[in-house]
This record gives sequence, structure tokens and C-alpha cells, in this order.
Amino acid sequence: MKKKEIQGSCLCGAVRYEVTPPYQMFRYCHCPRCRKHTGSAHACNLFVQPEQLKWLAGEQDVTRFDLPEAKRFARCFCNTCGSPVPFRSRDGTVTVIPAGSLDDDPGVLPTESIFWDARAPWYRLVDDLPKHAGYPPKSN
Repeated sequence: MKKKEIQGSCLCGAVRYEVTPPYQMFRYCHCPRCRKHTGSAHACNLFVQPEQLKWLAGEQDVTRFDLPEAKRFARCFCNTCGSPVPFRSRDGTVTVIPAGSLDDDPGVLPTESIFWDARAPWYRLVDDLPKHAGYPPKSN
């Protein structure tokens, strides 16, 4: 039975893709490079074989940055809105899918956090934080 393709895109919609499961892994990365890349506490990425990614639109609108001193780290983003989009590893063996760029539910959850000891000192587990469906009510 064929697995259902999952759609993804950038913020402005210029770049669109689909990815076909199964995924090799789904993980959070807390390393300093991924924090800089996302502007957040961690990256959240799915990993697939390169042939599992199909560009639907805007592949020519993607810019790639390879950090010169890094063996594996790269960043690809939409030229228009700057959103992270999928990229192939430098050695061509894996494609990294930024989970935040998915438009559909991938049907799986992250299985691990890596570089935990390098996490941001301000990182806090969110289970005990107040939850709101939208913006929180104004506080006085």
C-alpha cells in the first residue's frame, strides 16, 4: 500500500513540495547552529531519502547556505519570505525537512532530542506553561 504524500510550503507559498513517508527519523536538535538557524530553542526536522522529496513549485526560488566549517550543516530558505525549506545533505545521502514547513500532519511525532547538553540556558519544558487558543488575555 502506498503511503500518502505530505504537502509543505514556505510562508509566502512560492516554494511548495511534497514528501512521501516513511521517515528515517524525526528529532529535535538543540545545538547552537540549529538555534541560530531557526531563531528558536531547537530545530525540529524529519529526515527522508532524497527520492522521497518532490518539488511542486519554486525550487528555483530557494537559496542554500553551507556553513564552511561544518561537515553537515546547511540552511535552505525561500528567497522571498526567508522561510526554511527542505534541503539535501552535502553528501547527498539524506534530505532534511523542517517540520514547521509542513502543511499536513506527518502522522508521527519526534522521537528524540539531540545535543540536549547544548540547549539554550533559557529553554524551559512547556508542559507547565499556561495554554491559550490564541493571544492571551491582556493582563493588568
